[in-house]
Amino acid sequence: MSSAERRGDARERLLARLLDAFDQALPAPEVSLREIAARAETSHALLRYHFGSLPGVLAAMLEAQRARDNEALLETAQQGTFDDLVMAIWRTYTRPEQLSRVRGYFHVVGLAAYRPADFREFIDSNDDLTRMLASLAEREGLDTEEALTLATVTIAAIRGLLLQEILTPAVQPEDAVALILRMSQGRSVARTRSEP
Repeated sequence: MSSAERRGDARERLLARLLDAFDQALPAPEVSLREIAARAETSHALLRYHFGSLPGVLAAMLEAQRARDNEALLETAQQGTFDDLVMAIWRTYTRPEQLSRVRGYFHVVGLAAYRPADFREFIDSNDDLTRMLASLAEREGLDTEEALTLATVTIAAIRGLLLQEILTPAVQPEDAVALILRMSQGRSVARTRSEP
């Protein structure tokens, strides 16, 4: 086994410890690497070595947590409709225990906007749900380009609503989610009507 493989294995084991220590939550951005290390029963030097910084730890944890979420959402995608997946995504990320992760997500997105090269893996992992939705939209009759556009706009709207949910929690966005679903249905209908 090469040293890079051993390093990768050590990083994965350390990431698993972090995920176990924080369960579904994410450390707050104001927590230090030492505090995170203490909770995960490891050293801050190891965290720094494998993840570089606190934002690196947050990004790696988010990627892993979202990968787990996506596995469950993939089951919905395989058995359900576009609308089923939209609702499953919404329900997944609006559960109260997800609040710290959603806040952490937007924190890391903000950092990635300023330093995309430092967050390339995190940025690349952001398209997973878009691809799932696009695949469902194609299965339901849209061509590839329309399906991707619809999926992209839908995910952008969901993320915008999640940000609104964090900033103004008293607002009830369920009506907006229902509107997203109506718009996606209208787009499919409009395409079908234009066909010969």
